[in-house]
Amino acid sequence: MEERGEITELDREVVESLREHELLASLPDARFEADLSFGQRLADRIASFGGSWAFICSFLAVMLVWITVNSLVLAVQPFDPYPFILLNLVLSCLAALQAPVIMMSQNRKEARDHVAAEHDYQVNLKAELEIRHLHQKIDHLLSHQWARLIEIQEVQMELMNEVRAGR
Repeated sequence: MEERGEITELDREVVESLREHELLASLPDARFEADLSFGQRLADRIASFGGSWAFICSFLAVMLVWITVNSLVLAVQPFDPYPFILLNLVLSCLAALQAPVIMMSQNRKEARDHVAAEHDYQVNLKAELEIRHLHQKIDHLLSHQWARLIEIQEVQMELMNEVRAGR
């Protein structure tokens, strides 16, 4: 458990990047994608296809062909007669397999979003610190500029006094 005001590992990385003058801006997805296994990439592809119009259209086409073949073409000896029990079994198996694959893909998406959020936090924190640093520099320059202006004004006053005295 971290105490309030304690510096986290993310904060340390930001401070180190400030100290080293290095950029934090990068693509966190590239790091995340490099660590995925073959099964995870396959699950992502299956989930992206399973949630597409191409899947819905092909799924409807297969069902229509199945029902048509079993109802009209094979009217004498259908391999799956009217209540289409085998079709229901296939659909149940498809749903039973598709749900966990989609959940795995969503879990990875959540982990990817978490990595991206941490990266955004780091970039925002560094930007905030850089802005504060720039404000300090500007304040420092302004204070020196005011001091210099006062010196110039004093010189001008001395010159004006000399001109008055010379008259």
